[in-house]
Amino acid sequence: ALGTIFPLVHSGLASLRPAAERVVGARAWRVVFACASLPLAYTWILYFIAHRYDGGVLWNLHGDPTVHAAVWLVSFISFFFLYPSTFNLLEVAAVDKPQLHLWETGVIRITRHPQLTGQVLWSAAHLAWLGTPFTLETMALLVAHHLFASWNGDRRLAAKHGDAFETIKSRTSVVPFAAILDGRQRLPADYWKEWARLPYAVISVAVLGAYVCHPLMQGAAALVQNNGYEPGGVLDILAASL
Repeated sequence: ALGTIFPLVHSGLASLRPAAERVVGARAWRVVFACASLPLAYTWILYFIAHRYDGGVLWNLHGDPTVHAAVWLVSFISFFFLYPSTFNLLEVAAVDKPQLHLWETGVIRITRHPQLTGQVLWSAAHLAWLGTPFTLETMALLVAHHLFASWNGDRRLAAKHGDAFETIKSRTSVVPFAAILDGRQRLPADYWKEWARLPYAVISVAVLGAYVCHPLMQGAAALVQNNGYEPGGVLDILAASL
């Protein structure tokens, strides 16, 4: 259920954004969006970690250090695509007014929907490492959600930016490097400067930190799995209604 509830809420609220912002404003809607999406994302992550080995094992590659290195490298690269399109974190936090940006620099030259690419890379790496039916189902749901979000994102950008988006769409591609290979997109000689940004350094540190903290994540998920529902929290209201 979590694998369908989060995509419905996340993409549903994103689709409602233009109409909702006219009523409550861009900052207030970002807060509503975050308050609905973040707890569901956190819950889904914990649930996935706790149940990642459910359903048996389809394959086990844990004994191969080359596979471990490849999984780690692909996962690391994936976060350079998964990073939000805006470098202004004050927009993400709704301190500045959130905007629906139209970009054609940096990672967008490689793929118009970097988060889809990042999710495919991350999902493929973790599926290869875990090799369980539950992981296969979870990764299929994540990629399916991002495929829909890519279509929905193009629709929203076309509605907001019109011909300007259609021009950029003609010079970019969803499939990574496709527009570059067929000549529609040309990388400038100083393309590396578009990646020389402080947030990417922060991503590197954060990903390394997340890797080191994997045992802590697994321990927290195990507590959830072993303890189950504990009375005295905010879930009491939900439990009383069941």
